[in-house]
Amino acid sequence: MPPAIMSPLFSSPLTIFSLAILLRITLLFYGLFQDTHSPLKYTDIDYFVFTDAARFVSRGRSPYDRDTYRYTPLLAWLLLPTTWQGNLWFSFGKVVFAAGDIVAGWLILLVLRSSMRMSMERALKFASIWLLNPMVATISTRGSSEGLQGVVVMALLWAVMQRRIKTAGVLLGLAVHFKIYPFIYAPSIIWWLDDDDSPPTTSPNSTQQPTNHRSSTPSLLDQLKHFLTPSRLTLTLTALTTFTALNVLMYALYAHPFLQHTYLHHLTRIDHRHNFSPYNTLLYLSNSPSPLTTSTSTSTSGGTSGLRLESLAFAPQLFLSAVAIPLVLAKKDLPSTMLAQTFAFVAFNKVCTSQVRSSFKTVEEWVADCMVRDSISCGTWSSCPFTYRDPRC
Repeated sequence: MPPAIMSPLFSSPLTIFSLAILLRITLLFYGLFQDTHSPLKYTDIDYFVFTDAARFVSRGRSPYDRDTYRYTPLLAWLLLPTTWQGNLWFSFGKVVFAAGDIVAGWLILLVLRSSMRMSMERALKFASIWLLNPMVATISTRGSSEGLQGVVVMALLWAVMQRRIKTAGVLLGLAVHFKIYPFIYAPSIIWWLDDDDSPPTTSPNSTQQPTNHRSSTPSLLDQLKHFLTPSRLTLTLTALTTFTALNVLMYALYAHPFLQHTYLHHLTRIDHRHNFSPYNTLLYLSNSPSPLTTSTSTSTSGGTSGLRLESLAFAPQLFLSAVAIPLVLAKKDLPSTMLAQTFAFVAFNKVCTSQVRSSFKTVEEWVADCMVRDSISCGTWSSCPFTYRDPRC
């Protein structure tokens, strides 16, 4: 598109957000048409799972009475209007998810403007990677709830960057309850929260010299006290309190099925029919043994095969996303670190679908920004913690 057209397009948030809303409205109505006239339905199968669970809740039953519902009851509660009379009410959840896309885009713009100090035009260009992305819009209007998770994650990033620690703790606890994976952001946020509220140390320009080597080396206890700052403790306690309170409430209402389907199920989940995971073929073979293999395994091991692949697959995924990346990158650039964590978590996930791949798009704007900054700042490491090219390749 010529620069003469691009410049006015990104000069006003109203234009970009209007286009984003129009895109989603168009897809919503197109989805209604395709569902009515085509044997290949536009609506995602997961949306029927969500709405069936909401229907069970409306009748005073558990959402987990619906087979394959593996989510927090909050989602079923949110979609209760889909059970009201009238065909249009069935699309209520899609409208909510699409609206979540827009709110997430607004939060992206807010963070880019307030924390990254970008001009409006520049920030809108990066926010448009999410707002005007047809893949993102299609996933939400088909009935995937990833847009809601995007809202919570972006609100978490905004709260942290603005040093609203209690708000960030509540959002982190809510995000982990809603869908497990945002727990990987906790180490990065805690590590990024520097020791600003710790007692000042001796200035580098000070002429005062330590009396001996022993006094200049802080003890392990001193280092621990220095690390446990009020902001880090507040974030941790607030997040744990929120997460625990929500789980206790859901367990009181739905007992063991809540734990099994929301959390424990994912430890042994195998889904090889529609995923982009590097474990795809191995999981398929593991889940579909030949009769000869089955009989041999049963006769030699009594039907047990020790640790299975679906349990071991978490090891590289969690090490990269929750340990290595936060330790190496978090203090350099928190938004970009969260992108790298999400990308690593998705890339090494056992189940990697189109919906899962959309999770990292909420924070990929910072990688785009990093690449632009690298091109105009001699590519210094301090300008961007990434040395690779476009992560979407």
